[in-house]
Amino acid sequence: MAKTNTTELLEAFAAEIGENVYIDIAKWHLYLSDAKLHTLVAEQLYPLITSDKTVDEDAVTKVLESIKVKIGGGRRELSLIDLLPLQCQVSLVDIVEKYQRGM
Repeated sequence: MAKTNTTELLEAFAAEIGENVYIDIAKWHLYLSDAKLHTLVAEQLYPLITSDKTVDEDAVTKVLESIKVKIGGGRRELSLIDLLPLQCQVSLVDIVEKYQRGM
């Protein structure tokens, strides 16, 4: 049963990230769900919401820096942090904090 709850929590977490966080390229907004990155981001951030430590912006930033996004048909890779506007980073921290409070 705990596994189901964890799976459901992770899916809800990923969905909220995918609907609220986007990549900004030349003022075009590509939401993480459309870019198929929301699940990866949720999986990488999940340990933060299950941790006893208070989530802070630095921890979220480190995770975003570690996620590489291929661009140009895979010719280059950029850290996800470089593609997110500051507003989305703040929204993401808020989402992580919300889910951690709910744990």
